[in-house]
Amino acid sequence: MAKAFKYGLKGITGYLEPAERELLRSLFDDVISMLEPEERANQDPLAAMVGLDTEASEPADRALLRLLPNVSKNDGEASLEFRRLTERSLRESKIGALKAAALGLDKDDLVLTPADARLWSTALNDVRLVLSERLDIRDDADADHVHRMQDWSQAEDVESYLALVYNFTTWLQESLVQALLQSIETRG
Repeated sequence: MAKAFKYGLKGITGYLEPAERELLRSLFDDVISMLEPEERANQDPLAAMVGLDTEASEPADRALLRLLPNVSKNDGEASLEFRRLTERSLRESKIGALKAAALGLDKDDLVLTPADARLWSTALNDVRLVLSERLDIRDDADADHVHRMQDWSQAEDVESYLALVYNFTTWLQESLVQALLQSIETRG
């Protein structure tokens, strides 16, 4: 069974069972797959090198839109222009955090530096954003409904399984953020 992250002499530490590490690795890989940009045959190599995506458009997948939101709800043209200027680097940053967190899953005991902990927190947050969209969490009442699901033996369908995974990643991220805050307080 997983142990919450905590701050101590070694840094920020935690423990995950092999099945929990595989679950997280799978979740990180799934979100990476969502974020990887489509390769375009006629893409301008200079634009790609500096991080521009002249063909970027609003994602049709609501979960991907949660990861790559519009900058403005009222000005579609400004949102599209901002997306073209920033989306590639945002995708790369998110993919980098997910890959870094996945690399940390190769060990039984997790020992994170503050920088590693920030990458892990980013990766877990992105997983939670996707899961919350798949579960249609829109407000506190929806979240409370999802948090009631606690027993893995009662997971009879995809939605109840996703709710349990969402609760697990929420708990893990919450313990990580608490440990990171404690490390900041101790060092400050």
